[in-house]
Amino acid sequence: MSSSEVFHLGLSQKVLNGATLAIVPGDPERVERIAELMDNPIKLASLREFTSWRGELEGQSVVVCSTGIGGPSTSIAVEELAQLGIRTFLRVGTTGAIQPHINVGDVIITTGSVRLDGASRHFAPINYPAVADFQCTRALVDNAEQDGLNYWTGITASSDTFYPGQERYDTFTQRVRKELQGSMAEWQSMGVLNYEMESATLLTMCSAMGLKAGCVAGVIVNRTCNETPDTEKLASVEPNAINTVIGAARRLLGSTG
Repeated sequence: MSSSEVFHLGLSQKVLNGATLAIVPGDPERVERIAELMDNPIKLASLREFTSWRGELEGQSVVVCSTGIGGPSTSIAVEELAQLGIRTFLRVGTTGAIQPHINVGDVIITTGSVRLDGASRHFAPINYPAVADFQCTRALVDNAEQDGLNYWTGITASSDTFYPGQERYDTFTQRVRKELQGSMAEWQSMGVLNYEMESATLLTMCSAMGLKAGCVAGVIVNRTCNETPDTEKLASVEPNAINTVIGAARRLLGSTG
């Protein structure tokens, strides 16, 4: 592969082979599983939390690059991929639902995020909304419907921290700061569907930078019932979200190819 043209990803425009769309999971181990569902998958690089592969959909190159956990590392991946020519970002991951009607195995397609992160504030002031691109969202919804999945669209609470920011008390101190106590019930009362850790940064920075972004996540736990995912169910949840994002990518590429 040619030498890197960006600080962290180990990638160059040459190895992206004209790709303008990237699928961005958090987990580096998920990258290969996504890429292998495409034509001609090839590994590009693996540095720190950033593992990248390239494949083809609709005859066009697509990059799959992990972001790691949280907004700061997500912002690095998006910024450097944008420098190399990516203009559309589709996040795929897992999530914990906080509404009682959402089941494990469902998929949540985020239309907007509560900005509980810090990284997004480096791209736009806090009163700037974190919203998904309409075309990306429609492609995700259309594919979920085509596959007969049980899906939900709506608002996601996107937190910088896994424990206090998502009001978890099963921790070393069993303590959550006063300002965050009761926060989950408040988000539930406002119809927020779930917690995750990357969408606020992704959606804010892409909108502010003139890029497109969408987000889909498979539900691995419903926190109104249980705080711990059932490991036996995890293997069946991931494919729902991955198939949705692959199908959405095909739709977006097919409409512009």
